[in-house]
Amino acid sequence: MSLPGGGGRWLNDSNPVPMILNDKPVMPTIRFPIVILGAGGIVKDAHLPAYRLAGLPVDTLMNRTRARAEALAAEYGVKKVFSTVAEAISHAPADAVYDLALPASLFADTLRQLPEGAHVLIQKPMGETLAQAREILAICREKKLHAAINCQLRYAPFVVAARQLIDAGVIGELTDMEMRLTCDTPWHLFPFLQGLPRMEIVYHSVHYVDLIRSFLGQPDKIQALTLPHPNLPGLASTRSTIILKYASGVRATITTNHDHNFGARHQESYLKWEGTRGAIWARIGLLMDYPLGAGDVFEYCVREPGREPEWKSVALEGSWFPEAFVGTMASLQRHKAGSEKIMPTSVEDVIHTMECVEAAYRASEHGGISPKTLT
Repeated sequence: MSLPGGGGRWLNDSNPVPMILNDKPVMPTIRFPIVILGAGGIVKDAHLPAYRLAGLPVDTLMNRTRARAEALAAEYGVKKVFSTVAEAISHAPADAVYDLALPASLFADTLRQLPEGAHVLIQKPMGETLAQAREILAICREKKLHAAINCQLRYAPFVVAARQLIDAGVIGELTDMEMRLTCDTPWHLFPFLQGLPRMEIVYHSVHYVDLIRSFLGQPDKIQALTLPHPNLPGLASTRSTIILKYASGVRATITTNHDHNFGARHQESYLKWEGTRGAIWARIGLLMDYPLGAGDVFEYCVREPGREPEWKSVALEGSWFPEAFVGTMASLQRHKAGSEKIMPTSVEDVIHTMECVEAAYRASEHGGISPKTLT
């Protein structure tokens, strides 16, 4: 017996729980040239390293500040560099796929310039508001673009491993899913976030909202609170609590505090899945010392009759950065080649993530019951 979607071996005959040794996304048999629009920090730290790792060819780098694109192009052997979207598109190979790594507010105008029917991977979020997300969806439909959002956390090795265990029934029926983050995020690395009316949920917690949806589906209701920090007056919010409510009774929660600047001792960053038979816990080390990372940890526990619960650790290859970024681009390329019928993070799916983000903001603005009103 083997796990769906990946290799593994059994720990022993009496304890048939699969140990995931390695998990990589399915790669395309045909590799199309990539035109990257934008050359910011995420391209430097994740896109380009991921594509080099996977042997995915980058044809073009475009950035408004051309010198930045030229420096990255020299480092990664990219031959073509441009400073405008129009130039990059006009010189793109006929079979190119596009990788939009621009601020979300620029997506709509950029998508309008792409060739009709093109394949395009759009950096998350799918707009800064639900209205922008709906505009992006409408443009993609109008131009018949094959568009996916770069919700790459779905492809992180610890998420793929967890999904395999859950799909194989190892921990039973899911009862609880939790994301908890307490860290000191270096906001100075993201100057474009300063002054935006919305920040933490749409630019960070959107990852976890999308991930929970990918496991549990669209929630019935959302409760949320997102707040700024007095030491960071330029940021709209840096702390959030989100509860996704499901009729099935599954509890799904997201708690983020990016302002714990009191040393590493009590920082934490983990995803946890609990089921009727067992549980999975994964430390996301990247967020605890971003962008260097503190190392991931993947553990699971399965209750056995007459035995004390025992947590087992599994060594996985890779992490969120850069390996997960291989998965989203590989999916796009496989779809273009015809070997993948539906892209999991297509705009048709992720629009529902953006509906959840909008619901969270509205819940934060209008939710809650004052105990003073109770009689």
